[in-house]
Amino acid sequence: MKIRLHHGLPIVSLTLTHNNQLVSLPNELFDTGCAATIFDTDLLAQIGIHIDFIQGRAIRMYGVGGTSELCYEQIIPRLYIDQIQLDSFPIQLGAVQDSYGFDGILGIDYMIKAKFKADFGTMQLSYS
Repeated sequence: MKIRLHHGLPIVSLTLTHNNQLVSLPNELFDTGCAATIFDTDLLAQIGIHIDFIQGRAIRMYGVGGTSELCYEQIIPRLYIDQIQLDSFPIQLGAVQDSYGFDGILGIDYMIKAKFKADFGTMQLSYS
């Protein structure tokens, strides 16, 4: 997976698959400082993932400077991010595109699960 810099920030392109439906996310922030993975609500609605007000829970996402955004955390029974299958993986859904200009933020929770190796010399991510 290629890393590209946009205004100094590491950006990657991902494909999400859920229930045999695909959505491409070409503008995903690769953020080793973010604990959780969050996706834009409208983009995931395209593959049938919607906010679950019953099973999910409202939480606050905090960024640099202490400002917060409301988002919903919920567990997705089966989700593929690129070729990595995630069973019962918690994600957050929020207004990431409007607020930050990204399709989502790839957090350290996914990086650990996928066993990512980042090489900033070659600007490549690989799965171990």
